[in-house]
Amino acid sequence: MNVLVNRMVDQGLIDESVARGISGLLAGGEPPSRAFTTCGVPDDTLLRFLAKELGLMFVELDHQEFSKEFLAQFPARILLDKHVLPVPGHDGELLAVTSNPFDTSAIDELRLGTGRDFQVALAPLGEIDRCLKRYLGVGADTVQSMISEAGENGFQVIDTEADDDMDLTQAAEGASIVRFVNQILTEAIESRATDVHIEPFEETLRVRYRIDGVLQEASVAPEIKQFQAAIVSRLKILAKLDIAEKRVPQDGRIKIIIAGREIDVRVSVIPMLYGEAVVLRLLDRSSVLLGMDKLGMSERDLGIMRIILERPHGIILVTGPTGSGKTTSLYAALAQINDIQRKIITIEDPIEYQLHGVNQIQVSRKAGLTFASGLRSILRHDPDVVLVGEIRDSETAEIAIQASLTGHLVFSTLHTNDAPSALTRLVDMGIEPYLVASSLEAVIAQRLVRTVCPECRAEMSASDAMPLRRRFGDQLPAMLYQGVGCRRCQGTGYRGRIGIFEMMLVTDELRSLILENTSAPELRKVAARQGMKSLRDDGFRQLHLGRTTVQEILRVTKDEMFEVNGLAGVEQTEKKR
Repeated sequence: MNVLVNRMVDQGLIDESVARGISGLLAGGEPPSRAFTTCGVPDDTLLRFLAKELGLMFVELDHQEFSKEFLAQFPARILLDKHVLPVPGHDGELLAVTSNPFDTSAIDELRLGTGRDFQVALAPLGEIDRCLKRYLGVGADTVQSMISEAGENGFQVIDTEADDDMDLTQAAEGASIVRFVNQILTEAIESRATDVHIEPFEETLRVRYRIDGVLQEASVAPEIKQFQAAIVSRLKILAKLDIAEKRVPQDGRIKIIIAGREIDVRVSVIPMLYGEAVVLRLLDRSSVLLGMDKLGMSERDLGIMRIILERPHGIILVTGPTGSGKTTSLYAALAQINDIQRKIITIEDPIEYQLHGVNQIQVSRKAGLTFASGLRSILRHDPDVVLVGEIRDSETAEIAIQASLTGHLVFSTLHTNDAPSALTRLVDMGIEPYLVASSLEAVIAQRLVRTVCPECRAEMSASDAMPLRRRFGDQLPAMLYQGVGCRRCQGTGYRGRIGIFEMMLVTDELRSLILENTSAPELRKVAARQGMKSLRDDGFRQLHLGRTTVQEILRVTKDEMFEVNGLAGVEQTEKKR
């Protein structure tokens, strides 16, 4: 071992003092694997050195392709417990990839378990575990335990239609079921997922994570299907739902702490054709609250927003679909004006962030506390600023408007596709046009676009860019970027998201048009003439800054010219062809 230590010194990997430390650990009986990891050399570099000195192969696992069927030949328990990965080599030989060349017990156990011979190869532990998780599935070791426990306890297959709830309760509380559910939640949080979808089909149980707004399938062992009902029951128990009720939808909440982070999990269970489907919405209460300048607004929009926030009364609406960052924008706005001179009260469902100095109310339908009833009570508490989590009905809209007309600054969200549609939506809800015109100060439509992964960002090739340049011409910058895909972004080419905005300031001209019950397309034309940029235009601004891709902008925005021209433009194009 000391020869290896001296060679590391000769090659400049470590200095003499580190070498003496390693030699001292070895002399004291410390295992070589642990002694060498104290040297401070990165795993990749250390293992390449050891492979060369010991005459072993170093394997680039990112470049290895093999199937789940190949790994199914080997005992999952050994692979996961010992962190060893079988890989097909040249001329039919098998490699056993490990991160510890000094401990051959894992390889020996694999040889005994399969009756096959292996050549030892090296790769970093993190890469080995990533490959095992990708090909064997989340909690594959736990699935093996679940199968063993099921056999011992006499419930080998749990029927999704079973009525024996005592057995199902027992199964849901089994150590392996508990561990598997914990592993699903832990991986989702580590992957920055906002939602977990557990979906039953005839022969499979599919698990998907929504990461950066896009669903990605998680790898799970096919055997997990037989434990479907126990997994759902475990989640119901955590959410304090009725596990005996399988015919109607149920909603609940779970509060968990993972790695010191408090996570609020909203649970929705709905009966489907092949059993109950579960969606878990993950809200990280320890998330850092963004400032106004971090949302991604242009200088123009940011300037308008700051002017609006200084107004003493009126309504500011943020619109967009679920998961488009509306709440984050509203909280950033509240943080901007939160001072000792203003009383700010919010009513939300749920409370996603906790703001110091802001009075926050949680909606509770069971107790009769709705947005409308809560808002009435809030107004008796002498607020200066009110945040209503969402305007869902005409009653809430009317109270919010009355609050703005009586000297309050009101923030809220509305589900519309763009900013002009919010004006007509309020009228459709039964609000008089003159009330909408007199109370509304601004409407901000927004979406979230994924940003190109900084680790694997590369310039798009001319051949790939050519069709886009033919379609969009001068709207595109000179250089287009895309993510190639790497470990950090899980091969998607994207990591993180940023907002794109459509900021519509309600001017006197727009107020006159609202009084005339003007349509949303006409309102859009006037707002555009006054300087409003569409969501797609703002997306192209982010494109010019090199933050996102054309494909991502097209995914989350619509073509406003098509909306204006309608099918007539398409028909004219078809006639020309």
